[in-house]
Amino acid sequence: MGLGDEVGRRLKRLREGSGLSLSELARRSGVGKGTLSELETGRRNPTLETLYALTTALGRPLSAVLDDPAPGAGAGAAGVSGSAVTAVLIERYEDADAATDVFRVTIAEGATQESAAHVPRTTESLMVLSGTAVVGPPDAPTTAGPGGHAQWAADAPHIYGAPDGEVQGILFVRYPKAG
Repeated sequence: MGLGDEVGRRLKRLREGSGLSLSELARRSGVGKGTLSELETGRRNPTLETLYALTTALGRPLSAVLDDPAPGAGAGAAGVSGSAVTAVLIERYEDADAATDVFRVTIAEGATQESAAHVPRTTESLMVLSGTAVVGPPDAPTTAGPGGHAQWAADAPHIYGAPDGEVQGILFVRYPKAG
């Protein structure tokens, strides 16, 4: 079973568990109904942006549709890619207050990716391993170099950029529990 098959199976289970039709999840997420259907059946590979739109509409962390982290997952492991960012889930932690996904990320040289808002009160933190990242709100991004970090509210649109060369980093995404 490939990435698309597994993600599709999990998406369908989450959608049905939420009592949503294909049409309703498509409406809430802004993802076309045909695209959603193809994702659920494994006929289409998801992008990072599409998965975030769907999991946000379902009120769930991105890790809810990804495979469990593989031991020793790192830069060489298979990940999910967006227009500029490739993310590999390396850890998932959950307690009574929040779920936290930890990703090894690569931001492509010269690229910028805009991410839509996640569920309310979600925050992101990036620890930069190499390169120089420009991240956070599009109107007031933070620049962080090797050994540096940035944190921002991810319940509003935000960007990831690598203006001067590829960036390697560790991204923490903290989703508060509803309640």
